[in-house]
Amino acid sequence: MCRGCLLRPARAEGLAVGAVQVASNNADVARRSYGTGQLFVKRDARGREHWYARFYVGGRRPKRRIGLKRGAGSSDGLTRTQAEKKLRGLMESESLAVAADNRVAIRPAGERYLGHLETVMGRKPSTIADYRYMLDGHMIPFFGERKLDRIDADLVGDYMACKRREGLAPKTVANHMRFLHGLFSFAVKRGWMTQNLVAWIDRPPSAGPDPDIRFLEVHELEAMIREIDENDKFASTDCAIYLTAAMTGLRQGELIALRWQDVDWPAGRLRVRRNYVRGEWGTPKSKRSSRAVPMIDRVARELERHFRQSAYQTDAGLVFAHPESGNALDASALRKRYGRALKAAGLRPVRFHDLRHTFGTRMAAAGVPMRTLQEWMGHRDIQTTMIYADYAPSTHERDMAEGAFQRPILGPNLSETESPSQEPKPHQQAEYGSN
Repeated sequence: MCRGCLLRPARAEGLAVGAVQVASNNADVARRSYGTGQLFVKRDARGREHWYARFYVGGRRPKRRIGLKRGAGSSDGLTRTQAEKKLRGLMESESLAVAADNRVAIRPAGERYLGHLETVMGRKPSTIADYRYMLDGHMIPFFGERKLDRIDADLVGDYMACKRREGLAPKTVANHMRFLHGLFSFAVKRGWMTQNLVAWIDRPPSAGPDPDIRFLEVHELEAMIREIDENDKFASTDCAIYLTAAMTGLRQGELIALRWQDVDWPAGRLRVRRNYVRGEWGTPKSKRSSRAVPMIDRVARELERHFRQSAYQTDAGLVFAHPESGNALDASALRKRYGRALKAAGLRPVRFHDLRHTFGTRMAAAGVPMRTLQEWMGHRDIQTTMIYADYAPSTHERDMAEGAFQRPILGPNLSETESPSQEPKPHQQAEYGSN
């Protein structure tokens, strides 16, 4: 017999023994909640079992031996409860040791994090502005000059409770917690904190999109447009932008950034390539860098009329440019003029953004598939588009419901006195009708 054949049984036996040891060790490992570390048993060369711990601290994951495991009927070594206590103490002592060398308050940490998001991660200026408002307007006043390693889970919970008492919506508080989670993760990677507390803290549930959406009927839209002062220098621009907003679903920033080269007359489409928000040029909110929406004849005629009156007709010229300077419209002033037109028409208060809902509800009512509508409106998540599902036609469903009461039910549960094979009685046919 060859030497290799003689060795195979021994190797197989050795592997079997090793497998038993691994299984034995894993039997002591239970699923634990996030941030509590890992406690497991490892056997040494002499066959004695020891408690070991592994946990995250300061961006590292050290492994430490805690002590001998107490065996059955023995008074030597540590029980699981005692090992857990030593693990918590070890995590606390190591956390303090790491943080003491590099303590940073929330203000400088936040500034570094915002700079990282802007220059490295490429976040949009509008997103950076929102985060800066959270940091300067809420987090710095609450946490003060406290070092990051001195912020615990209870204090973060107090922050959420404080913001709710101040009247912030649950969704807004959840947005604050997402920013704080990112900030703490950034701090852990740089050794300013030992763990990200937000990762295992319960956050307010997000209410999602408001189901009670507001929109204008077509006759209300036309009535508002008729109230625009023809002598106002913005008359042509406002008339065109209100109609386009309601009949294409473009966001306000996308409308302001629309250029004549984005109007595809032959194809009957508007191509959304950029937006203009808070004085900054950017890309649309959706994941795709651009999208196209249908341009119906009513919109095409209005844009053609507006084009003839515009002094800025180059391809790069803004469709809804300021009539005197050719620059981007002021969003706040646009909304104020819109509000005045609504009031003059005697209509209920409806936001400029609700013109977008006008498009969504009309398209859903016309039977446009939700996935197609999602593409047209530039929604990241189909759940956002589903708020318009209630406006979709349901004639087929209604017909099915009507038919359910137009024929008898012949089955084993028809009644206690009739058999499944019994024919319907004449009065039943008269009551329910025939097939």
